[in-house]
Amino acid sequence: MSEENRLNFKRKMVRSLFLALERKPKEETEFQEETKVIGMKYIQMRLPVEKITPEFEEQIRKRVEKSILRAKIRVAKKEDLESISHVYNRSWMTSSTPYSPITADSLKQIYEYPETEILIANVYGTDAGFVILDFEGADNEIGVIAGLGVIPRFQGKGLGTVLGMASWDYFKKKGVKELICEVYIENKVSYNFIKSLGFEDYDTKVYESEDFVY
Repeated sequence: MSEENRLNFKRKMVRSLFLALERKPKEETEFQEETKVIGMKYIQMRLPVEKITPEFEEQIRKRVEKSILRAKIRVAKKEDLESISHVYNRSWMTSSTPYSPITADSLKQIYEYPETEILIANVYGTDAGFVILDFEGADNEIGVIAGLGVIPRFQGKGLGTVLGMASWDYFKKKGVKELICEVYIENKVSYNFIKSLGFEDYDTKVYESEDFVY
């Protein structure tokens, strides 16, 4: 597999992983047929590093400090994949839309890409959230927030912001010039959260069935 095909396959896997929360309540075959006909529209969002001023960074850090959660962030190791899959599957329990459970083996394919890093948030001794980070560009100068999940117990309590700040700290050490992500157009909760972190819309992209891994 060429480098370009390898990266494209990784993007498809990550996109498919987080499409679960956004799917309409339809059978898998109906969903695939719909993506072939009308596609799935995603909002492309970005945050140039020059817009992360010391004042802006301090504002986000204060939001984190006000959180009642005292999360400990760690970089995932291979032995953490089982725990991450558990967090992922629990993350969607409160959603009214169907999802496809994942296994540690599924995550392993993403984890093993050298550009990809997974951060885990542990709260009160429990792994409660995670974020998948990636890099793009000739010199890995673009940081990609590929997906984020938080278990129901800690949703709406600021853990997403804690993970967002941890992501920025990680990318900052790597010298990235821009942060990017994409959000399914109907996922208003995720969109509003990412906007609150300073990201701005810059484009929309329509994906079709072949852009996902089923």
